[in-house]
Amino acid sequence: MKTAVYYKNSDVRVEERPVPDIKDGEILVRMAASGICGTDLMEWYRIKKAPRVLGHEMAGEIVESKSEKYAVGQRVFVSHHVPCNECRFCLSGNHTACETLHKGNYDPGGFSEFVRVPGINVENGTYVLPENVSYEEGTMIEPLACVVRAQGIIGVGKGQTVLVMGCGISGLMNIVVAKLKGAKVVATDINAYRLEKALEFGADEVHNANEELDIKADRIVMCTGAMPAFEQAFRYLEKKGIIMLFAIPNKNLCIPIEDFWRNEMSIVSSYGAAPVDLEESLGESLKVIVVS
Repeated sequence: MKTAVYYKNSDVRVEERPVPDIKDGEILVRMAASGICGTDLMEWYRIKKAPRVLGHEMAGEIVESKSEKYAVGQRVFVSHHVPCNECRFCLSGNHTACETLHKGNYDPGGFSEFVRVPGINVENGTYVLPENVSYEEGTMIEPLACVVRAQGIIGVGKGQTVLVMGCGISGLMNIVVAKLKGAKVVATDINAYRLEKALEFGADEVHNANEELDIKADRIVMCTGAMPAFEQAFRYLEKKGIIMLFAIPNKNLCIPIEDFWRNEMSIVSSYGAAPVDLEESLGESLKVIVVS
């Protein structure tokens, strides 16, 4: 089978590998579509484990099954990271801190013709696609679940002003979810096309990030790794406000600690998604995002 093997951002090679053999409890999926995550573009982050087959937002058709739960011919989305559901983190609802979730993956990666899905991923992270969700739309389930989780952590809700900094795909999804939760959404970017898309996806206001804003936001969602954006975020945060690191810069931040202390501000992060988030991203209340 053909695989796309990552060596560095400017060196991705199409290489032949054998189709993986599956064991009891596993499935083999013919990949139909696989998304490119923002982290796949962060060379400083990905190159540490190169060479490897990337791709973790994968949907496809089951072509072989040794699982009693799933059959050949079913259309599925498969989560690459799944929790053990047994450790202290899982039992306390903090599934994304589970060591099993951080270590797991499918074989060899989404950017290959066929993917072997390990038994634990079959049990805890495989979802049959609804008939009205295409394979391409299925690749958005995991990114959307990450948004659901992040906004749940910071308690986005009605009456708040939410500032989304960066209007790429993750920014647009954060805009839509925040609007569904009843928040007023302001979005920034330096790209005019992305700002147009932000309005199209429901932002109440958009602004060029090169211009200083007169705003105090209750919640700020960082969907860019640009350092100037983080410096702005510290100025735009309201008292008791929270900054969510949905994206991260490639170096450490210098936090204005006195402001954070006096005004009881917070900065938090979110990594990945738990099964409950994936299920919500497939649910009726948010399906509009996946199928739009």
